[in-house]
Amino acid sequence: MNSRWTFRNATPADLPSIVAIYNQTIAGRMVTADLEPVTVEERQTWFDAHTPARHPIWVAERDGAVVGWLSFSKFHPRAAYDATAELSIYIDTSERRQGLGGVFVQKAIAEAPSIGLKNLVGLIFGHNAPSLALFERFGFAHWGTLPDIAELDGIERTLVIVGRRL
Repeated sequence: MNSRWTFRNATPADLPSIVAIYNQTIAGRMVTADLEPVTVEERQTWFDAHTPARHPIWVAERDGAVVGWLSFSKFHPRAAYDATAELSIYIDTSERRQGLGGVFVQKAIAEAPSIGLKNLVGLIFGHNAPSLALFERFGFAHWGTLPDIAELDGIERTLVIVGRRL
């Protein structure tokens, strides 16, 4: 793994940085279906649903600042899906295209079995070629397509489901 960044489980004190990085992606309409910035208060329940033992949120730091994060989120509330998690990766604009996404994916693949996961899933807009290529590079396959399911600024967008069995 690259020593440029340090990785650790997120703490409540990291939530403002997590939200700030997330909000950087909204205007570009490539990464998230949120149309307006979210607040720390709005993301608190999401944060609290993640635990280091089962559905962690990891942050990457450089020089003591949070520059990216990855979450393993519950894929579906029904128990039969407990061995599957949805991966989300968000990287600060200052750190993009420097390899952090790849390090996060490698780390997730390596550590997911230790938290009881057998499958990792990504939900990626079809027009987000960089993210689709990132996941494909690490062995994620096309598992499904939801055509024109989201509308961003009047443009219908397709959601691609990628997955990898561990």
